[in-house]
Amino acid sequence: MARFLIRRTLRAIIVLAVVVTAVFFVFRMAPGDPARLVAGLGASEEAVAAVRAEMGLDRPLVSQYVSYVQGLFHMDLGRSVLYGKDIAAVIAEHVPRTLGLAAAALGLALLIGLPAGIASAVWPGSVIDQVAAAGTVALLSIPNFWLGLLLISLFAVQLHWLPAGGSGSAWALVLPAVAVAARLAAVFARTARSAMLDVLGQDYIRTAVAKGIASRRVVLRHGLRNALIPVVTVVGLQLGYLLGGSVVVETLFSYSGLGFLLINAVGVRDYAVVQALTLVYVAAFLAINLLVDLAYAAIDPRIQYQ
Repeated sequence: MARFLIRRTLRAIIVLAVVVTAVFFVFRMAPGDPARLVAGLGASEEAVAAVRAEMGLDRPLVSQYVSYVQGLFHMDLGRSVLYGKDIAAVIAEHVPRTLGLAAAALGLALLIGLPAGIASAVWPGSVIDQVAAAGTVALLSIPNFWLGLLLISLFAVQLHWLPAGGSGSAWALVLPAVAVAARLAAVFARTARSAMLDVLGQDYIRTAVAKGIASRRVVLRHGLRNALIPVVTVVGLQLGYLLGGSVVVETLFSYSGLGFLLINAVGVRDYAVVQALTLVYVAAFLAINLLVDLAYAAIDPRIQYQ
């Protein structure tokens, strides 16, 4: 296990270095002058030059890159021109909101998707199975931004039950969480159904049923544990979707999380913020992949990493 963790850590460092380098040079070589965007289209040349110096864009490209990497080694992500303060502080303000949205959406999706998928597998062809199948297809077909617009129109504009946007209260979290969770619930339901059907067809399950063991015990004690392995894989992959997909939903609902911060930073070419957020997102993806691999070993002791 120690060797496995060391290899994964070294691989993660290499991936982070490549991604950070690529993002740095791509944004620096993109057309347009970010200093003018920040200063304003009507700003004088002197004002634009001052902003350019503040952003460090007046130095050679290689010098900018070396300074940025040195700052990373000292845990210095730089200073945001848009917000006028350290980027670490800016990200720290937005992280709890994105984590709250991700946790709420994931919890809701698991609460709905797993029972629906398991019930569909236990009673295939039943009304429950048909309703779950129709709901899964419908939810997978609806883009989250369109679902978000429907939720805003119904619950905020027409019924006035929930706020249409913002992040100032717990109620503001409801509609974004539902918009993100809908597709996840459909994916979890489909995966759980397929995995459970496969497990219930195994010889050891038929043997347990033949011995007269209660069906509930067969499903929960013998079947569910093995069926969870592919489900864990999908959950891990969808955690990445939670981070990436939340960008659209946060923007739609004006929910001040990392996705909302990223869109604003890209809009004004706040390079340092975009680079820092890229680092955060990639590190999160790598950490999620590692946790999924470790979860395999916890669920199935036969899986061992060398």
